[in-house]
This record gives sequence, C-alpha cells and structure tokens, in this order.
Amino acid sequence: MTRKRIYTYGGKPARRNFTVADLVALKGRVTLCQTCPATEEEAADCEEAGIDVLNTSDADLHAVRAGAPETFTIADLPMTAHKTPADILRAAVNAAELGADAVYTPRSLKMVEMLAREGLAVQGHLGLVPRLSTQRGGLRIVGRTAQEALELAEDFRRLEDAGAYGAEVECVAAEALSAIKPRTKLVTHSIGAGSAGDIIFMFLVDICGDSERPPGHARAFADLRKIRAHLADERRRALQEYRMSVMNGGYPDAETSVSMLPNEHEQLLEALELRPVFNP
Repeated sequence: MTRKRIYTYGGKPARRNFTVADLVALKGRVTLCQTCPATEEEAADCEEAGIDVLNTSDADLHAVRAGAPETFTIADLPMTAHKTPADILRAAVNAAELGADAVYTPRSLKMVEMLAREGLAVQGHLGLVPRLSTQRGGLRIVGRTAQEALELAEDFRRLEDAGAYGAEVECVAAEALSAIKPRTKLVTHSIGAGSAGDIIFMFLVDICGDSERPPGHARAFADLRKIRAHLADERRRALQEYRMSVMNGGYPDAETSVSMLPNEHEQLLEALELRPVFNP
C-alpha cells in the first residue's frame, strides 16, 4: 500500500496508510478493520498484519505510535482522566502533537465542537456508551425499534453538525446502522453493530481469545487465554522445581558453578591456615 506523506499536528513529517480524508472518501466503498493495541509490541504486530486503523488510550499513544508509525491511529481521551474542557483540550492537543491522527471522545456535543474548532479530527460515540449505560437502562442493543432507530439517526445528525468526522457505533441493531449509514457523512466505526460499518472494530483481547467473558458480538481468532494459562502453569512448576532443587542440593551444581584455577584452591587453604583472616 502506498503511504501518504503528512505533517503531524506537532509539525513532524510522517507517513500514513490512511488520512482522515481517505477514510471519508472510502466511506461506503471499502470496509476497513480496526483494533486497539496498548503496547509497542502489539502495535507492531497490528501494522505487520495490515490492520487499517488503530485506537489506543492517550496514555499508551507514545508506545503504540512507536510500534506502528505508519498506521492511522486514534487517541482515546478517557472520561475520568480528563475532566474539564481545558483538560480535554490540552489532552487532545498533546495527543495530536504525539502523532494521533484523530481523537476520540464520548463526551457532549459541546466538547466535540470545541475540539473540532481547533482543527482536530474528532470521533464521537453513538449507540451504547458502556460507561453511560445506566441512561440506556443497562447494557443492551440500541435501535431495535423503528422509533429508537430514528432517535439514533438524530444523534448521528447532531454529531455530524458538531464537526465530528466519524463515530464509534456500539451495540446497535445491524439493520438500523445499515439504514442510517448512507444518510450520514460520518465514518462509522462499528463494534457490535453489524457489518454495515465503514470500519469494523473489535477489541484486541477479543480477537486473540484473551477475554474471560467476551461480549456476544466478539469472535476469537486465537486462544491466548489458554496459552497464558499454560504459561502460568509452567511458571509455577518451574518455581516449585527450583525451590526443591535448592533444598535438596541439586542447584547450584558443578555445571552452574565456576571453579578456581588449578592448584589455587590448595594454595588458598594453606594460606588461610598460616594467616587467619577472620576474627576468633
């Protein structure tokens, strides 16, 4: 894939697989994939695998950008980490300076407007926002009735008017998103909202089978949880055997110890007999 040359918000030259303009232009034409690494190693694996879009907490952005320097990356601004408008703006600008291509917030339209006015690409959140699930009556699918889907369509319109380029659309009835998508300019990042999304998003732990209780919309493509359990068993076994070996004198042994040079041990013993170096 040809990489686009860009300047980051922080004024540094860089290359990206996609720009915001690309995502908007590809809307409705190509389906992309997205996940959320948190470490440099995970991000490097994502970039090598060709994952199109990444998102990560702004606290982990430096590591993720180091591991995936050319992949479009969205910085999440955690609700509890940045509270006031000034805090949120500062965090968003800092993330953009570090190389984030967009910032994500599930906050109010006013916050979206504030960030968009500064020239930042902003992704909002529609459908179920898990941290605000009490307002939806709990963790549930949104838009299963025509009335609620219409209300959701209004949320799309308001978010678009606020200046967002896209939205994470979570736990929305698949038919509802399919009907709304061609009627909005927002790039739709679908997680648990069916296959109509412009970008399909799933958490890395769910993709890799590392979740104890994955959501119903997730599918595991590996079984890291089983592998981690095996690794933990092996670690415990190794520690137990190490302890027993120390106790029974099996470790350290001749292979794991270093000997003095030939005849030096005898000379040492003779010298110690003639000139004791320890207090009686």
